[in-house]
Amino acid sequence: MHGEYKVPGGKLVVVDVEVTDGVLRNTRVAGDFFLEPDEALDAVNHALNGAPADLDAAGLAARIDAALPEGTVMYGLTSAGVAVAVRRAVARATDWSDYDWQLIHEGPQPPALHMALDEVLTAEVAAGRRPPTLRVWEWGGPAVIIGSFQSLRNEVDPEGAERHGIEVVRRISGGGAMFVEPGNTITYSLSVPESLVQGLSFQDSYAYLDDWVLGALGDMGIRAWYQPLNDITTDQGKIAGAAQKRMVGPDGGPGAVLHHVTMAYDIDADKMLDVLRIGKEKMSDKGTRSAEKRVDPLRRQTGLPRETVIERMIDSFRARYGVSGGKVTGEELARARELARTKFTTPQWTARVP
Repeated sequence: MHGEYKVPGGKLVVVDVEVTDGVLRNTRVAGDFFLEPDEALDAVNHALNGAPADLDAAGLAARIDAALPEGTVMYGLTSAGVAVAVRRAVARATDWSDYDWQLIHEGPQPPALHMALDEVLTAEVAAGRRPPTLRVWEWGGPAVIIGSFQSLRNEVDPEGAERHGIEVVRRISGGGAMFVEPGNTITYSLSVPESLVQGLSFQDSYAYLDDWVLGALGDMGIRAWYQPLNDITTDQGKIAGAAQKRMVGPDGGPGAVLHHVTMAYDIDADKMLDVLRIGKEKMSDKGTRSAEKRVDPLRRQTGLPRETVIERMIDSFRARYGVSGGKVTGEELARARELARTKFTTPQWTARVP
């Protein structure tokens, strides 16, 4: 069994392992990390050999930590990262390069249709009828998108939304509210097979699926990092938030993961504060006093036009994993439009948590 895992902000860890009678055997850890002293690698392999094959990542990491020689130095590597690579090997996880990725980047569409497209396309990936897909959104109008479990009245000021002509929709993933305007926001979705995140904890899957965009930002001169659970941030402030939804496959089989990210290219903070009800608790847990200071837009940090930022993000993804141009099929679009009509524009869904 073979597993790979790139430690967030670190190096690639590769594990080859056999399972015999329910335990790990002949474990071989490799990668482009740095490790001192040399015998520490033998200690890692020895610690893993004989471990129960169903031991979780925390248990595997604890065995590694206990076996490391005193004074061991790891750079680009962690015990937890090795453990995750083992879990991915045993779970027979797939890798980004195992797929022919498809890119969808079409014209502006209404907010409710974007919600529906996420659901339809991810279901198609789960059913095996669509390859893993990177979809870059173009917004047809301003919107507030609230998380699946948020209270509508607690998050949105309806008078403010009406005053500014802002549509309010609810998405299928959890997380917090997003304030978006067509020229000020960059949003993308990844619809991927469940096997791509196999062996990862829920939290680790966020870091894993965000890693490529951190690299893209780095190429534009922005040192960004993953901030658990679902933020992408820099030393200037938060620039993006992510959310996920897991979908089961047909007949309860292997499914797919929807991972979507909204990035602040620019922001009208006054308008946002007139529409969103951002409480004191949300401010205090970010260590800031104002919503405006929580978010530091990409426009200021890059000095690049929005379209150029998007182009460079796509180029970075293509250089890493390859991606070919695609489109939403006629059947997918018809299903999404029907879903937008019957679900995402209805009060029953939008106010399902009043």
